Amino acid sequence: MSSLRCFIVFATCLIFTSVNGFDLHRRRDAINATYKDASAPIEARVSDLLARMTIQEKTAQLVQGDIRNWVNTTTNSINNTGLAWNMADRAGQFYVYGLPPSWLSEGIKIAQEYIIQNTTLGIPALVQTEGIHGLLVDNATVFNSPIAQACSWDPELIQEMARIIALESQAVGVNQIFAPLADLARELRYGRVEETYGEDPYLVGEMAYSYVVGIQAGNVSATVKHFAAFSNPEQGLNTGPVHGGERERRTTWLPPFKRAIIDAGAWSIMGAYNSYDGIPTIADHHLMTDILREEWGYQYWLTSDAGATDRLCCAFNMCRCKPTVDSEAITMYALPAGNDVEMGGGSYSFEIIPKLVESGKLDINIVDTAVARQLRAKFAMGLFENPFQGVPENSTKAFIHTAEHVEVARRLDAESIILLENDDSTLPLNKDAHIAVIGPMADFVNFGDYVVGGAQYSPSNVTPLQGIRNASTGTITYAQGCERWSTDESGFPEAVAAATSADVAVVLVGTWSRDQDELWQGLNATTGEHVDISSLNLVGAMGPLVQAIIATGKPTVVVFQSGKPVTEPWISKHAAAVVQQFYGGEQAGNALADVLFGNVNPSGKLSVSVPHDVGSLPVFYDYLNSGRGASSDAGQEFDNGTLVFGHQYVLGTPQPLYEFGYGLSYSNFSYSDVTLSQSTASTTDTITASVSVTNTSPVDGKEVVQIYVQDVVASVAVPNVELKGFKKVFVKAGETVKVDVELKVADWGLWDMSMKYVVEPGEFVVWVGSSSLDMRGNGTVVVS
Repeated sequence: MSSLRCFIVFATCLIFTSVNGFDLHRRRDAINATYKDASAPIEARVSDLLARMTIQEKTAQLVQGDIRNWVNTTTNSINNTGLAWNMADRAGQFYVYGLPPSWLSEGIKIAQEYIIQNTTLGIPALVQTEGIHGLLVDNATVFNSPIAQACSWDPELIQEMARIIALESQAVGVNQIFAPLADLARELRYGRVEETYGEDPYLVGEMAYSYVVGIQAGNVSATVKHFAAFSNPEQGLNTGPVHGGERERRTTWLPPFKRAIIDAGAWSIMGAYNSYDGIPTIADHHLMTDILREEWGYQYWLTSDAGATDRLCCAFNMCRCKPTVDSEAITMYALPAGNDVEMGGGSYSFEIIPKLVESGKLDINIVDTAVARQLRAKFAMGLFENPFQGVPENSTKAFIHTAEHVEVARRLDAESIILLENDDSTLPLNKDAHIAVIGPMADFVNFGDYVVGGAQYSPSNVTPLQGIRNASTGTITYAQGCERWSTDESGFPEAVAAATSADVAVVLVGTWSRDQDELWQGLNATTGEHVDISSLNLVGAMGPLVQAIIATGKPTVVVFQSGKPVTEPWISKHAAAVVQQFYGGEQAGNALADVLFGNVNPSGKLSVSVPHDVGSLPVFYDYLNSGRGASSDAGQEFDNGTLVFGHQYVLGTPQPLYEFGYGLSYSNFSYSDVTLSQSTASTTDTITASVSVTNTSPVDGKEVVQIYVQDVVASVAVPNVELKGFKKVFVKAGETVKVDVELKVADWGLWDMSMKYVVEPGEFVVWVGSSSLDMRGNGTVVVS
C-alpha cells in the first residue's frame, strides 16, 4: 500500500473514530497497562483489559465483522466509512473471502492498523476464513477433502498439510481457520459427508487432533466444528434434528471433539445448526457449559455458525421470527448457555447486549465471561504483540502454492486412494499399454465443497486424463461417454469403440460437488452442504456407461471419484478392478496415475463403511451389541433374475459391501506373533500391543495395522468392537517389521447406568487386524 493511501486511510479514520467513541483519555491511561505487557500472565492481562472496556466495546468483540464492509471485492477500493463502522460495532473478528492474495493482505493490514491506531484500546481482530482442505483464497494450495485425508490413516501427513495451510494463511494475515471437523459420517445420505474424517470416533479424533496441532503450530487458530452431534440428521437432511440420548452423545459424538479441543488445545470452536434430543445446540447449556467448560475445563471461545442464532426463532420456533426476529430472546437463549460469539449471516441479535445489560435482563458477568474467553485466545496467540503476521502484498506468491506445498498435496492424495478390487492383478497398469480413459469424471477437476470460487478452473490442476497421459508411454484415447448430470446415452458408442480398440479401459464416475460460489447458486450437484441424497447409486447414465464398457470384454478399471461411498455391488462384482478416490486435490490426476501405474503402491484404507444399498443404513462398524442381524439369513437377487429370500434382509444384507478400515495393496501382508505387554491391568496402565507384519510379496508397500478392543461383558450395551489404535508402516518386499501400538486402558470405559464414566473390571479382547472385519490375532487383558 502506498504511503499516500496509508495517509488518506489514517486521516479519514481519525474523523470517524471521534464519532464512534475514540477516548483519548482512556487510550493514554492504557499506555503502560498490564494487558499490553507480554510478560504478564494471560489471566492478569485478560482481567486488566476487561476492566477497561465499555459495554459497547465488549459487545463489539462478540459480533462477527466482514471485510466487505471496507473492501470492494470487485475493485479492491477501500470504504473508510465502512471500516470505521465495522470496528466500532463488530471488531472482535471478521470474515474474509477468496480474493487475490495481495488484495486480501492489504485489506487485512488496513483493518489491523486501524484497530491499533484508531480505537481506544487497540484490541486486534481475529481474521477468519475456511480451510478444511486448503486456505479459501485465490491460488492457495488445494488438498483432497477430509473424507479422503482420513483414508491415508497418516496423522503426521495431516499435520504437515495443516502446517502448510497455516503458512499460506499467515502470508495474507489470516489468523483463524474454520477447521477441522470432528463430526462423524454416520449418516451417508447427508451432503456434508465429504467434509468429515469418517465414521469412527477414534480415527476422526486423531485426524482432527493432528490438524489442530499442525495449524496452531503456525500460530493460526483452529476452529473445531460443529459442536456437537451434528452430522446424523433426521432423513439425512442438512441441519435436521438429531435424535439420541446422553449416553450416545458421550460415547460416540463427544470423544473426537474432546481429542481435538482439549488434548490439542484448540483456540476456538464453532457450534452447530441442529437440535439434539430437542435442544438446539447453540442454546444447550448442558453441552456448552456443563460439559465443555465445567467438565472439560475449556477456557477459550465458541461461536455460532453463520445464521444459526436466527434459527432459534425461524426454525425451532422458540421465539418470534416475523416481521423481525426476537433478538432479545435469541441473545438470552444463546449467550448465557455458552455461545460466546454470534457469527454473521443472520440478524446480529447480539448487538442488543448493551440494552439488555442496562435493563437488568442480562447479567454483565455473562458478557464478561464470553469476552474474556475470546481475549484469552488472542493473548495466547500473541496477537497483541503481532496483530498482522502477513508478508508484504507483493511477496505473497513466495509463500502460497509453492512447489513444496503442491508436492505434499500430491503425496496426500496418493496415500488416500483405496484399492477395492483387483482381479487377476489387473493393476498396476503397464505404462506402454493402450488405455481408453472414459467417463464424465475423466477430464474434470472434481473438488469437494469449500474451495474458493473458480478453483476448479486453475491451469495448475491435474485431471485424471492429464495425469494418465503424463505417466503413460503408450497410447491414450479418451471418450466422455455421458454427462454426469444426464441420462443421455448418445455418447456410449464412441466410448464403447474406444474401449474395444484398447488393451484396458479406465472408467471414471462418481458424485460431484461445487465450489463455494457455485454451491449456493442452485447449480446441480450430488454432494455438498445442503445437497442431500436419497440414493447412493450412480446418477443418470453413469451406471449404464460402466456396464456398457464392461460388456466389451476388455479389462475395465472403475474409479469412483466421490464425496461419499457409492453403492454399486454389480460393478464391484464385474469390474476387473475398482478404485475409490474420494474428492481429490489439485494433484488428484497425477496421484491417481501414480497408483494406477504402480509408482505408488496403494495404502489407503476406508474411513467409512460402504453399504450394499442405502436401505441398509446405518452401516458403521461399531454397532452396539445386539445390533446387525446374522448375514446367514440375508437374501439376494442374482444377475439372472433369480431371487433368494432371506429375513435380514429379505433381498439384501445388513453387512457392508466394504467395511471400515478395508483397502487392498499391490503387496500381501501376513500378521504373526500378536502379543500384549501385560495380561492384567489397572485403569491407569498403558498396554503395548505388538505384532509382526511380513510383506510376502515382491513389492514394497505400506500397511495400516489396526487395533480394536472388545469389552466382553458390560453393564450397558456397548459397541461390539472399537478402534483404539493404529499405525501405518512401510514394509519392504520379503521383510518383517515389528509394530508396537500403545493403548491406554482408561480409554476402554463406558458410561454406566448412572451416567458415570467407568472402566469396568473384567475381560477385554484386544484384536489386531487389517480392517474392522479382517482380524489377524488377539490377546486378552483382565482389568481389575
